[in-house]
Amino acid sequence: MELVIVNRPQVLLPYRRIHQIAKRVMDWVLCVLALPFALPLMGLCALLIRLDSPGPALFIQERIGKGGRRFRMYKFRTMQHNLDDGFHRAFMKAFVNGQIGNAGENGKQGTNGNLHGAFKSAFVSSKVNNNGKNGNGKVYKPIQTSQVTRAGHILRKTSLDELPQIINVLKGEMSLVGPRPNVPWEVEEYKPWHHERLEVLPGITGLAQVRGRSGISFDTIVQYDIEYVEQQSLALDWKILWWTVSSVIIGAGAE
Repeated sequence: MELVIVNRPQVLLPYRRIHQIAKRVMDWVLCVLALPFALPLMGLCALLIRLDSPGPALFIQERIGKGGRRFRMYKFRTMQHNLDDGFHRAFMKAFVNGQIGNAGENGKQGTNGNLHGAFKSAFVSSKVNNNGKNGNGKVYKPIQTSQVTRAGHILRKTSLDELPQIINVLKGEMSLVGPRPNVPWEVEEYKPWHHERLEVLPGITGLAQVRGRSGISFDTIVQYDIEYVEQQSLALDWKILWWTVSSVIIGAGAE
């Protein structure tokens, strides 16, 4: 299915153009300065993944970036290799469609506000039978308990699984700060107003990640993303980076 990206008419004002240039310079400088520390750490993470479970160290997936452009995003693999993603797709489609998540500030909410209800909704959406199996006879289990590797738990808890996205930032496909990029089949489920989050480069971290709490709805995440799009500045980027580092250090918000 071809994506139909709906963006509001946008005039790039001079100060916005200057901001984009300054933001790009900041991204590039910070990534280059981080490389001497990041490269050895990435090598250690890759070794840990390979020793822990069969499969590649990197997980490469097509994502949707600024203006609906597709790119290949890099992450460290945290789950078992070659998994059937049918359950995950059903879960995420239900999440984007507002069937999973707590109420947002404007009253929008999903039908399931807890993890058990979320998994139940995803099971229904994927049309599993009464035995909890799909058409291939495979039993779907919650991702948190059955599909994440031992190394993956460590990488997710410390957010080190996102470290390879420095490559995407250096290539100009992502920024350090911005809305998290979705995969194409998630964008296909967008409501028209959701597309406003695609007006800027996607980021490794964002306003929704530092302000949001566990279990918030997709609509609420997008509201935070649009707030960032409308208020973007280098000062805000520095605040988000500081909040992100602080939350990682104290172990809050990492999944």
